[in-house]
Amino acid sequence: MSALALPISPTRGACPGLSTPMPTGDGLLVRLLSTGTISLAAFGALCRAARHHGNGIVEITARGSIQVRGLTAASAPRFANDVAALGIATADGVPVLTNALAGLDAEEILDANALAEDLRSMLSRTDLAAKLAPKVSVAIDGSGAVTLDDIAADVRLHAEMTQAGAMLRLGIGGDVASAIQFGVVAPARAVDAVVRLLEVVAAHGLSARARAIVDAEGAKEFQLAIGGLLISDGPRKGGDPQPDSRLRRNERTMLSPVGLFLLRGGSYASGVGLAFGHADASTLERLLEAAAKAGAHGVRAAVGRALIALGLAHDSAAGFAADAERLGFIVSADDPRRYVLACAGAPICASAHIAARAMAPAIAEMVAPFIGGAVTIHVSGCAKGCAHGSPAALTIVGTPEGYALVTHGTARDAPHSIVAEHELPGAIARRESQLKHGVGYV
Repeated sequence: MSALALPISPTRGACPGLSTPMPTGDGLLVRLLSTGTISLAAFGALCRAARHHGNGIVEITARGSIQVRGLTAASAPRFANDVAALGIATADGVPVLTNALAGLDAEEILDANALAEDLRSMLSRTDLAAKLAPKVSVAIDGSGAVTLDDIAADVRLHAEMTQAGAMLRLGIGGDVASAIQFGVVAPARAVDAVVRLLEVVAAHGLSARARAIVDAEGAKEFQLAIGGLLISDGPRKGGDPQPDSRLRRNERTMLSPVGLFLLRGGSYASGVGLAFGHADASTLERLLEAAAKAGAHGVRAAVGRALIALGLAHDSAAGFAADAERLGFIVSADDPRRYVLACAGAPICASAHIAARAMAPAIAEMVAPFIGGAVTIHVSGCAKGCAHGSPAALTIVGTPEGYALVTHGTARDAPHSIVAEHELPGAIARRESQLKHGVGYV
């Protein structure tokens, strides 16, 4: 593969795959959505390729993708060739997300990976991917210890146990709390239902998203498309798919991919977070060495900017977590760094006005007393907001004039104030009460 054979994705909002890198402020970026377990050897080789061909920064995104930064037009094809030779299972086309421990989790109701593979196979035989916006996605949650509750998707399936056995609750346009729910569908009919819903989205054009269609026109078109497949129907907003068995999910720490999880067969998985979503490749290689020492056989990338080591014995898991903590990874679900989102920032990114990632640790300390739950802080080097496209409780944006502050908005929203660097701690402290109680700036 030559450099000229590798197309560049120029459009913000597109998905930068392995063969279609996207230009950013620090070079070209590629993203891999892995679809299963990655061997320690393969992930280590990926890290070495990131150092050799890029700037050595490896990221795990909020949606569980792996990103490598700092590639060039010359090095990106070589990186793609090196990674392709590793045999890492990845997905192209419409993104189909599953919970990180799908197929392994001792608690899950249904193997989301198996259903996702069936859906990807079906979609590959259609032209839907070419008719849908790049960000249109499907979430399939087997309802295990690590869920996709907080992940918004155009179409979502959520396993629940009924008197008739395992079923899938079908929703569109949101996360588990905000999606429009249509009732339940049998696993055997779930792929057909998802394809029909995606066809409705595609019929509205290349920029259409399920939520926008519902907001503008209602849900009737979607309901008609799947009416014959549902065991129960009637759209409703949000709601808990399993009101009797999911009370523990009120605790955010129970949703976290960070922690120790029991797997089928009696072994364990240990999830660690990447502080602010990134790590340098050399540090990740040392983490893999710690995982191997603890008996792990592989890793999975997880939603929530985490990496999960698989196959540990209970006695060795504590040692792995201690090693991960010494390397700077997050090992506690309530670590405030989990709730601070930061882009690369200056000087890594030429578009940035502030050193967003460098200042993120200090901001995490400032907000530690009141952060957590639904409260997140977004630190963005510029108004593009690459690290977090959704509203955050507080967004700090670098501008030529100083630090712009946006409460309950995005980096692209108008700020309510702009402060100098020395004024930032006081400005954050003044918003503590508002952030604690989730109220907007007045």
